[in-house]
Amino acid sequence: MPSFKLTVSTLAIAAVSATAAAARDEVRRVGSSTVFPYTQAVAESFANNTEFPSPIVESTGTGGGMQIFCGGIGEDYADITGASRSMKPSEYALCVEGGVTDITEARIGSDGLTIAISRDNDFAWDMSLAEVYLGLGAMVPVDGEWADNPYTSWDQVNPDFPAVEIEVLGPPPTSGTRDAFVELAMVAGCMELDYVAQNHDEDWAEENCARMRTDGPFIEAGENDNLIVQRLQANSNAMGIFGYSFLYENQDTLKAVTIDGVEPTPETIGDTYSISRPLYFYIKNAHRGVIPGFEEFLTEYMSDDALAPGGYLQERGLVVLSDEAREELRERVANGVTMDPIK
Repeated sequence: MPSFKLTVSTLAIAAVSATAAAARDEVRRVGSSTVFPYTQAVAESFANNTEFPSPIVESTGTGGGMQIFCGGIGEDYADITGASRSMKPSEYALCVEGGVTDITEARIGSDGLTIAISRDNDFAWDMSLAEVYLGLGAMVPVDGEWADNPYTSWDQVNPDFPAVEIEVLGPPPTSGTRDAFVELAMVAGCMELDYVAQNHDEDWAEENCARMRTDGPFIEAGENDNLIVQRLQANSNAMGIFGYSFLYENQDTLKAVTIDGVEPTPETIGDTYSISRPLYFYIKNAHRGVIPGFEEFLTEYMSDDALAPGGYLQERGLVVLSDEAREELRERVANGVTMDPIK
C-alpha cells in the first residue's frame, strides 16, 4: 500500500508529522456503535499478530464520530470513523471546514436492524412495519385525524398482541442506527397505513412520520448497545432496537421480533428482511504513513481472515460483501481513492 496519496498537501503531512507521530502511537477509531464490535475484533486480531500497540476503538455513535473525525488533521482527531449510514452533506461540509477532504469511503458489508426481546418472553412476536410505527410514532391516525399517539400497550396496536406496556429502548438522534430505523422502519411503516396511503405522498410521510414518540413508550438509551441488552435481560416485556451483531452475540438470552414473518439472519438481511442497511468506515488519508501501524491496520481490516465468507467478522454477524465487491473495496482502500464531494 502507498504511504501517502499524492493529493495530500505537503503542509498537511508536515502538520500531522510534527504532532501525531510524536504524541500518538496508536490508531484511533471513533463512530458507530453498530460497526464498533467489528472494528474491535479487527483491533484485537491486529494487536495479537503485530508489534504495534492496540488501536483505540471508541463507540461514539455515527454522528458523534463524524464530529470528531471531521474536526481536523492531527493527533487530536481520529484516523477512522465507523458509520451505520453514509456520510451526510452537512457532515462532509464540516470535514471541508476542518481541512479533511482526502477521505476514502469503505463499505464493509451489511447489517440488519433488529427489534429484540428476551427469550423469557414466550409470545411469538411478529410485526408489520405499520405496527412498529403505531407503537413508536409520535403521531398516528386516530378516528380519521392525525393526532398524538394514544397507545400505551401492544394490544391496542393489534388485539392479537399481549396486553403488555409498550416499552422499547433505542438509540438517540446522533446514532446512524436511529437514522436508518426512522427511514427503513418508521417512514416505511407509516406509508403502509391506509390513512397515509390514501391521503398523502412520500414527501409528506418523510416530514410527518420521522418523529419517535417522547411520552414514555420509546426510551432513548444512549450509544451503548450493551446497556440495552442488559435492560432486555432484566425485563422480559421490554424490546430493544440495535444492529444484528448485538442480537447475534446475545442470542442465548435474546430473540428477534420477526418483521412481516421474516427473521433477521445473514441469509435474509439485504434480501427479504426489510430493515437492512449498509455499513461503512471513512479513512483520513492525511494520517496514512504518519500514524504508526495505520496502513497495517487497514490491511488487517481488508484481509480475507476478516471480511471474507467464514471470516471472523461474519462469525460476529456481519453480512459480507460479494467477492467482486470485496475486491473493489480492497483496491479502493489500498489506493486511497478520494470520495466524491457530497452536495
